[in-house]
Amino acid sequence: MAAGKQEDARPRKAGAHSTRSRGTAQGAPSQPPRHAVGRPVSARRAMRNASEQLAELLGRAPESVSALKPTEEGWQADVEVVELERIPETTSVLASYRVALDKAGELQSYERIRRYTRGQIDRRT
Repeated sequence: MAAGKQEDARPRKAGAHSTRSRGTAQGAPSQPPRHAVGRPVSARRAMRNASEQLAELLGRAPESVSALKPTEEGWQADVEVVELERIPETTSVLASYRVALDKAGELQSYERIRRYTRGQIDRRT
C-alpha cells in the first residue's frame, strides 16, 4: 500500500503532498479538517473560527478577538473590526461584534454591539 502512494505522488509537482490533499479526502479542500461530530472545538479553534467566519460575512479582516467564553450552545466571542479607516489611525472607527458559535465551531449568529474610535478609552463610573 505504501508503494502505491509513492507511485501516485511521483508525477505531482513538488509540495503537492500536503495537508490540503488530506483535507480533500475529508471534504474540505482549502480548510483545516473539521472536528468530529459531537466533539466540541477548543477555545483556540473557536477563536479562529469566529474571526474567519465573521470576516467572510463582513468582507473585512478582524483586528482581534477581545473576549471568548463557552456557553451551553458552544462559544461566544467578541470580535473587533475596523469599519472606517482614517488618518490619523486613532480616529479610525472600529466595531465590536458578538459572535455565537455552535459546539462544532460554526457561526450561528452575530451582532454589532458597539462602535467606537480607536483612540477612545472606556470609562467606567
